[in-house]
Amino acid sequence: MSPTDAPLVVQNQLQSLEPSAIIELYQLHLTEEINGIDSILYYHAGTNELKQNIVFNGKTYSAVPCKVDGFTKTNKGALPRPTFTVANANSAISSLIILYNPLRAKFVRVRTCRKFLDAVNFTGGNANADPTAIFEPSAASSSESADVWYIDRVSSENKSSVEFELTSKLDLFNLQLPTRQILEYCPWKYRGTQCGYTGTAYFDINDKSVQSEDNDICGHRYNSCRVRHPIPTKLPFGGFPSARLQM
Repeated sequence: MSPTDAPLVVQNQLQSLEPSAIIELYQLHLTEEINGIDSILYYHAGTNELKQNIVFNGKTYSAVPCKVDGFTKTNKGALPRPTFTVANANSAISSLIILYNPLRAKFVRVRTCRKFLDAVNFTGGNANADPTAIFEPSAASSSESADVWYIDRVSSENKSSVEFELTSKLDLFNLQLPTRQILEYCPWKYRGTQCGYTGTAYFDINDKSVQSEDNDICGHRYNSCRVRHPIPTKLPFGGFPSARLQM
């Protein structure tokens, strides 16, 4: 199938669905202040066998194998701890974790209906397109924040997939120390005041020596700090190496 055929495929798939068919979309919000980059990643899980990208509210959601689980509330009073599992093809998600600290990134689950998707998804347009039409998961979850969560930890990581455990905003605040966040990766700005590194030895993101300052990128790992501060001293590393659990 050629690239020009792809839009027709998703259009045909959408046209074949009932207008009330539920489409589930996911957003991962990374911020410079918390995660080291300002970026929003958009995914959809191929709900209803949709295997191509789709557009909602002007944003393109990439078709990526992913799933969520554990959103159901219990009668025991405890808030759920859902998980978001996403394919790790070509180690794309692992690379994201190495480059940027994913903890506390905001995760949003959006559920809407086929009939409200943007007109660009359909060969004949869509007069019903409505970016505000979001289907809430239950009557009890009537507020917009009901499907807003935050990454608490990387609960599983392998070559095929990465699983993030999510937490509510309330639980997230309860897990934070008064003045510090429990992060595996160092949150300091590289070569900033808290980092303190001003040397002329350059290293890439994998902590390998390089000649060019243009390739000087900190991996924000404990070892990244150690190679830049080789003289025995108290490292300015701002993370907690045991914060991340890998399986």
